[in-house]
Amino acid sequence: MTVTQRPAWVDDTLFPFESRYLEIDRHRLHYVDEGSGPTLLFLHGNPTWSFLYRHVISALRDEFRGVAVDYPGFGLSTAAPGYRYLPKEHAQVVTEFVQALGLTGITLVAHDWGGPIGLATVGRLPERFDRLVLANTAGWPTDALRVKAMSHIVGGPIGRLLIRQFNMFVNMMIPAGHRLTKPTNAEMAHYQKALDSPARRHASAVFPREITGSRAFLADIEAGLADLAALPTLIIWADGDIAFGDDELRRWESIFTDRHTVVVEGAGHFVPSDAPERFAAAIRDWYPKAAT
Repeated sequence: MTVTQRPAWVDDTLFPFESRYLEIDRHRLHYVDEGSGPTLLFLHGNPTWSFLYRHVISALRDEFRGVAVDYPGFGLSTAAPGYRYLPKEHAQVVTEFVQALGLTGITLVAHDWGGPIGLATVGRLPERFDRLVLANTAGWPTDALRVKAMSHIVGGPIGRLLIRQFNMFVNMMIPAGHRLTKPTNAEMAHYQKALDSPARRHASAVFPREITGSRAFLADIEAGLADLAALPTLIIWADGDIAFGDDELRRWESIFTDRHTVVVEGAGHFVPSDAPERFAAAIRDWYPKAAT
């Protein structure tokens, strides 16, 4: 493991953590590892990075060890040549990351694409994970026509061009996915500069098409959910999400036998940063307290 200097555009007041770097399969992975206590592994979606969880990590660092990693091509991580940025590839990288850090007793905290990527990791390393926190995500192939249409349009040639050339996914989705708060110009810059060139934005452009393109990967996640159904699970759900709604929430609730749901009323898709205090409080209140 090596620790190197992060880009100058990262504001130490907005992201007040030590940036760490780890080489895995020629990828240079950026991650943060803050606090002490039971381990929370934070996994982001598209087009975000560990910056999404900054307030939650800060709020919980006195009680938990917060580990948040950026997938290759996202945030402050860089990808090896030939990497395709597919969800199944990200899941393999996260699996190796967990092994490299020797993490055990983990609570997965997953949002958006972090859900299937994280659940694939749990399925590969079940002995290392004790609990799940799922926030506005899904873990199965979709048959919803609106979602499939969005996947083909945004993930098609024109959509990918708009993402690569104009950073459309950041500039449109980050503001649209916050309903209780409005990202500041400085906060928006941390998403924009993380994907600051057409080449860097390729990672973000791949994900929309993979909603349908990674059907086999998502079907494998779905098939493995029965093996995870007994894990204590916290569902934190923003009811103002433009991507995931009641159908996905009810399905998650039907899967897990030991689950607790917290609905964050009015919050948008990016609930960890739209309502960080409520997100952190939900974890703190749900997690079993150590015996005194």
